[in-house]
This record gives sequence, C-alpha cells and structure tokens, in this order.
Amino acid sequence: MFLIGLWNYRFRPRQPPHMDTKLSWAESVHPDELDEEFDTFPTSRSHDTVRMRYDRLRTVAGRIQTIVGDIATQGERFMSLLSWRDPRGTTIFVLFSLFAAVVFYATPFRVVVLVTGLYNLRHPRFRNKYNLEWVNVNFVSDI
Repeated sequence: MFLIGLWNYRFRPRQPPHMDTKLSWAESVHPDELDEEFDTFPTSRSHDTVRMRYDRLRTVAGRIQTIVGDIATQGERFMSLLSWRDPRGTTIFVLFSLFAAVVFYATPFRVVVLVTGLYNLRHPRFRNKYNLEWVNVNFVSDI
C-alpha cells in the first residue's frame, strides 16, 4: 500500500485543481496604485498627488460605509420582526414563518406558482362578495 501511494505521489497535480495560477492581475494594476504602494513614509510625492489619493480613499470608504449601513438597517428590521412587544404575536409570526419555510422548501416552485395562479383565476362565483384584495388599490387611487 505504501509503495502504491509513493508511486502515485509522483503524478499528483502540482497546483490545486480549482486554482489557475497562470492568471495574474499584476498586469492590470494602474501605475498610480503601484506608485502609491512603493512610496516612502513620509511621502515624497507632491501635495496634489497625496490629496488625490486621499479623495479616492474617502470615496471607497464612503461606499463601504453606505453598504454597512444598509446591512445594519436590514438587521434592525429583522430584529424588530422578532421582538414585538406582544410575545404571543412574536411567537405566532415565528411559527408561521417556520411553517411557510418548510412548505416552500418541500414544495416545488412550479406547484406554488400553479396554486397561486389557480387561486387568482378562480370563478367569480367562488370569490368573496367583498373582495379584499382590491381594498389596497382603491385606497391608493383615492389619494
């Protein structure tokens, strides 16, 4: 067994199969970025160059801050769904969400679309006399 493993070791791949080490992004780097990387400390460049680098850094940091703020907002909304003042309401919502997740996981998407379509296209005789799905449309159109 050991000798077979030693023999097969010679023919192993030299790189991981999922990585292509021949591709490199070193050629696509902007010369200004390389100049910034190899600059001394304190900088030996002009004031305008340092200001341009600082503005670029502020722009990227602003984008990151916006994205992190959006993620925090979504997290707060999710936590507010799970922490109502009424513990019974929170429990009912969590159980309903768990039940819906299990149903949607076990049911193919085509079946969900088919049942929804058949429900919406049912005969008017089987609809409610006071069709509540049009209440929102009427409310919006009155504004």
